[in-house]
Amino acid sequence: MSITRQDWSLQRKGIVDQERHKERVREAIKKNLGSIVSDEAIIMSDGRRSVKVPIKSLDEYKFRFDHTKRKHVGQGDGKSQVGDVIAREGQPQGQGAGRGAGQPGHDAGGEYYEADVQIDELAALIFEDLSLPFLEEKAKQAVPATTTRFNEIRRTGVMSNLDKRRMILENIKRNARENQGAARFGNVKKEDLRFKSWEEDVRLESNAVVLAVMDVSGSMGEFKKYIARSFYFWMVRFLRTKYDNVAIRFISHHTEAREVTEEQFFTQGESGGTVVSSAYELALNIIREDYKAADWNIYPFHFSDGDNYYSDNEEAVRLADELIQTCNLFGYGEIGEEGTSAYRRSSGALLSIFTDRLKRKDRFVGVRIDAKEDVYPALKKFFGTTPETK
Repeated sequence: MSITRQDWSLQRKGIVDQERHKERVREAIKKNLGSIVSDEAIIMSDGRRSVKVPIKSLDEYKFRFDHTKRKHVGQGDGKSQVGDVIAREGQPQGQGAGRGAGQPGHDAGGEYYEADVQIDELAALIFEDLSLPFLEEKAKQAVPATTTRFNEIRRTGVMSNLDKRRMILENIKRNARENQGAARFGNVKKEDLRFKSWEEDVRLESNAVVLAVMDVSGSMGEFKKYIARSFYFWMVRFLRTKYDNVAIRFISHHTEAREVTEEQFFTQGESGGTVVSSAYELALNIIREDYKAADWNIYPFHFSDGDNYYSDNEEAVRLADELIQTCNLFGYGEIGEEGTSAYRRSSGALLSIFTDRLKRKDRFVGVRIDAKEDVYPALKKFFGTTPETK
């Protein structure tokens, strides 16, 4: 009879490497959420369950051959810590990876890696700290909000839920018992395995309705409409992911406002002038008819380029004040011209008019968006903080 011993760590190396790679992809995505949120491949995904997300190369740190064949000697002082930069090699101007002044370089640019990411997984990262602000208890039926909490440890489960830390502790304790106190890690057995288990945590939130208002006038070019739709794409997904029964109504406007379907809201293209008060008037009519403030938490959000028919500004301010008085929060997003982030209109734009003239600003949040990367900060500004509910 022969006895053999296999090193099972080699069998699991592929799984371990795969999990480590996934974790690095998640970390890279978190660092680049600003550009990923408004990526066209995601916004135009048309219901696909996964998309390709461009992130910077995930190269491992490694020694690299010096093609200039210069000799180097490195020496520390014995006080360095992990992560300290020992030195940086100087580089002639104009021969780098495409940055700086000087003559055009000939070196390769930065590498990017396209990761296949589930939209639900990406949404979970984006919505991690978002919630409806100023949510109050209302008289009518509550809206259940469901979250998943890992709050239990079991001896059986699927390997994807393996709690490695607890498994190691259990293994060390068992080895200490079996080897007269000699605590060590090794020879993992089935009895050492521990798995995370979860339960659905259902919290009852008060009724809520969100009014999505978008300017579709002639001054809203392709870039501005794309920015507005990017914001609303994630807003709608956030509400439907985190809250089970939040009502969403869609309003588009130029000189006239009308309620539209969700498909029309995200696809239609129109022209004409801009009369913002028509949209606010329609929003208030919908609230009066269907959503009494005593029974509903109400959140209107409006995106525009800030252009409005001059004689309509006073009426727009008056109706905006009325919306603020009726609603939990009124959010306004103003979209600038692409590539002109330094440009700000001081007098004619609605955002500056609202900032100067609104009587009630405690429940008003205004943001300015000049680039695709500004969409994620806008989401965080509208939904990122949760003041204490009354």
